[in-house]
Amino acid sequence: MITQRFFGKLSDGREVFQYTISNPSASVTILNLGGIIQSLCVPDRDGKMTDVVLGYDTAQQCEENRGCYFGALIGRFGNRIGGASFTLNGKEYPLYANDGPNHLHGGKDGFNWKLWDVEQEGNDTLRLHLFSADGEEGYPGNLTVTVWYALDGAALKIHYQATTDADTVINLTNHAYFNLAGEGNGNIEDHLLRLNAEGYTAVDSNGLTIEKIIPVEGTPFDFRNAKPIGQDIGADDEQLHNGAGYDHNFVLDPSPELKEVAAAVCPRTGIRMTVMTTQPGVQLYTGNMISSQTGKYGHPYGKRSGFCLETQHFPNSMACTSFASPVLKAGETYDQQTVYSFSAE
Repeated sequence: MITQRFFGKLSDGREVFQYTISNPSASVTILNLGGIIQSLCVPDRDGKMTDVVLGYDTAQQCEENRGCYFGALIGRFGNRIGGASFTLNGKEYPLYANDGPNHLHGGKDGFNWKLWDVEQEGNDTLRLHLFSADGEEGYPGNLTVTVWYALDGAALKIHYQATTDADTVINLTNHAYFNLAGEGNGNIEDHLLRLNAEGYTAVDSNGLTIEKIIPVEGTPFDFRNAKPIGQDIGADDEQLHNGAGYDHNFVLDPSPELKEVAAAVCPRTGIRMTVMTTQPGVQLYTGNMISSQTGKYGHPYGKRSGFCLETQHFPNSMACTSFASPVLKAGETYDQQTVYSFSAE
């Protein structure tokens, strides 16, 4: 079942609506603003429905805290682009610098701040559509983007597609912050996390990905066997210092097939989340920079109140030429999928 209701107005008068998909196993609420996952409710081990994503109750709160990107669709290019520029087909494209010297999450007014067109498909799927004009935020090409959110039992499926009329770069993701104890219910350091990754990409002191892949073995970044997120987060490690914790891209099986890449479980609730994707990378971000604020239901949020598993192309991959190219050529179709599945144990 899908329901729609008015969520609120932004300061510029734009109207925000929310769309809720529900079934006996779960429910998810999506905003037309940024395609934001505003809530995601799944049962814990006792059958209690638990909202496991951070977010806000009002459009005004979303606007006041837009730099947090809670639950939003990110584009044209998720993560960082070094020096806020890239070169494509011999031409340099300057971008907006909104993260020190770097370009982050699509710039000043990225896809997270757009009002998407939303249509219902059947009883369990929303189709979101966005047109991004040539030159928007400095990117070339008229880009047409479609994102499907589907709720299948307790699995949230996200399907991304995009086409362009001129060569461009693209890296779409969703920036949901998860807390499997329930949003606003403490930090996530006790969550057990497993990542199917043998290596991760290094970052510099500004958090910018550099062209270096570090094996996880023998480091705090080894999540091949499940361990608490907080177990090694305070280790004396240069990469942890650079990210103020985990804020790194993990290198996945490059196969374009849908494959399991991560699993997390909260020992307090028994809620388990499994992540599958077609993408070659996933950004583990442990909410190191979440400022003290009020989230949904008046709950307090702060440092490490949530964690992200953002499936993606490698960050800064135009400058790091040994990484897979994020270029989408005119006439080609960008097509990626990610699935977040929930159960209780």
